[in-house]
Amino acid sequence: MIVVQVRYTVETEYVNANKEMIHNFLTDFKKLDSTQFVYSVHQSENDNTFVHISQYKNKDIQQVVLNMPSFLHFQQERDKNLSSDPKIEVLKYIGASRALF
Repeated sequence: MIVVQVRYTVETEYVNANKEMIHNFLTDFKKLDSTQFVYSVHQSENDNTFVHISQYKNKDIQQVVLNMPSFLHFQQERDKNLSSDPKIEVLKYIGASRALF
């Protein structure tokens, strides 16, 4: 299993647009085989910081997800509106309250 957390902060005026872009790629992700990955997005209390947590069964599905056109477009637009560089962290899976894959 591959688990990745990405934390980033966007400019205040971009927060709503960022949420819209997230909604767009999540809609496309729902068209994929959801038994192969879980992708969730969270917003910090300060409203400008977002945390994406992705869990993939394997590298094949990770590549499919990360190369979706709507996701690539989201990244491109987000990168133009960052107030700091994203922090990407690969995590080691320990366990969950239910089976993921």
